[in-house]
Amino acid sequence: MRKVSVGRPFDQKSAGRFLLVFCLLAFISPVLFAGGRREPAPAPGGASADNVVRIALIIENTIDDKGWCQAMYDGLLEAQRQLPGRIEFNYSEKMMPVDAGSAARQYAAQGYNIIIGHGAQYKNLILEMAEEFPNVTFAFGTSAEVGPQNVFTYMPESEETGYINGIIAGLTTKSNIIGYVGPVDGGDAARYGRGFVLGVQAVNPGAKISVAHTGSFSDFVKAGEVAQSQIRANADILTGASQQAIGALRAVSDAQYANLNLWWLGQDLAQFDTPEGKAKCIAASSYNYSAVIVGFVQKLDAGVKGGECIPMNFYNNGFVFEYNKDLGNMAPANVKAKVDEALAKFRAAANTLNWSAVDYSRL
Repeated sequence: MRKVSVGRPFDQKSAGRFLLVFCLLAFISPVLFAGGRREPAPAPGGASADNVVRIALIIENTIDDKGWCQAMYDGLLEAQRQLPGRIEFNYSEKMMPVDAGSAARQYAAQGYNIIIGHGAQYKNLILEMAEEFPNVTFAFGTSAEVGPQNVFTYMPESEETGYINGIIAGLTTKSNIIGYVGPVDGGDAARYGRGFVLGVQAVNPGAKISVAHTGSFSDFVKAGEVAQSQIRANADILTGASQQAIGALRAVSDAQYANLNLWWLGQDLAQFDTPEGKAKCIAASSYNYSAVIVGFVQKLDAGVKGGECIPMNFYNNGFVFEYNKDLGNMAPANVKAKVDEALAKFRAAANTLNWSAVDYSRL
């Protein structure tokens, strides 16, 4: 039998300690890094020798949250399909900004080409990492500002998707009271909420719009409570932004309101796949993050590592829109005609809505 020499007898107690360390290491690795295939670390600063761009995604929620985080994860999968053999990625879930630094540093040290902090809450972390690792490309959004030469930002111009949903809400409401459940009044959520107001007012200026914010991107319980208060105030059409909006959607479909004519307008197509969305979500738009990811790869191929903001709108196919096929009767011809008119306008030119002029205090 082969002998093992480690400087002292490899007795039963030593073997036990070795097994414990091995199991701990095996447990820690997949907790921190989950997702695409793991490869030998490439040299940072562009595609690796095999022409593969390795991307790391850091998110505060999960890849199946039916909202913000899932949209980016789905975008990465779609970008892989569009660029076969060019993209591999890993992801770290449930990363609060205070905890994400460790994951970002490990990704950078392992030679990942692009590290994405998916949320404006990661801004300070990303800027710090970009300075520490100047040969790695970083990205965060939503933000309209232009960062350092190795940082990309991206900004969904969500006033457009909000406007589309606002048109549907304004033409569908029976009580003439409509609710918006937002996370915080900032970033693309602020744009979505104000675009929604503009859409309602364009087709139904007499409707009352109730706007409330939970103060969190992930607090499903609070979002449900806000939605319930709006429902009790006779709102019959509701919408919401970010992943916390799932809590509001669940409130709309709650059995206690079965006798009410309540409906939801979504900000992510994945909401159609939930029992609540299937039954209550009339229509939804989604972020098409594959366009952003493909853009990152193309920029790196051209030698550009950052210093640009990538917008997302209907004009550059940064959004998609669909009706719920199970609720076709909720979108009659007059509604679809108004929606088609707005979509044609957005696809013809960008930046057509003065969303920042909306003052919630005057609603």
